[in-house]
Amino acid sequence: MPIPETPLLTADCVIRLDGDRRRVVLIERARLPHGLALPGGFVDRGEPVEAAARREAKEETRLAVALVCLLGVYSSPDRDPRGHTASCVYVADASGTPAADDDAAAIRIVDPGDPGPLAFDHGLILDDYLRWLETGEVAPLRG
Repeated sequence: MPIPETPLLTADCVIRLDGDRRRVVLIERARLPHGLALPGGFVDRGEPVEAAARREAKEETRLAVALVCLLGVYSSPDRDPRGHTASCVYVADASGTPAADDDAAAIRIVDPGDPGPLAFDHGLILDDYLRWLETGEVAPLRG
């Protein structure tokens, strides 16, 4: 049986810094596509998605994160200009001072209600995060 062609799997985190739900960590991407984005990246073969989320957050921000909940799965075929990806996005908590590393050129601490222009569909994700803060409901089903 042939191996099916499927979207690449990624994991991203909305990192709340020092217990302040209105301060989230973004990275300025060092590689294409450039722009501000949530910390995250591709899941390695044999790696649980939750472990990938923690690993990518640590690699890009030097922060050890505690995952709080799965905010949603984002899989629109046009969400990533490099090709079809599906991302599991977690809300995570961290303390300390983030520092850019790996794929991150810089770190930005932003209010999720006013982050500025973002790469990928990360504006939609932050909108869902704000909705979660207000209602406790995870991202709605789409598609």
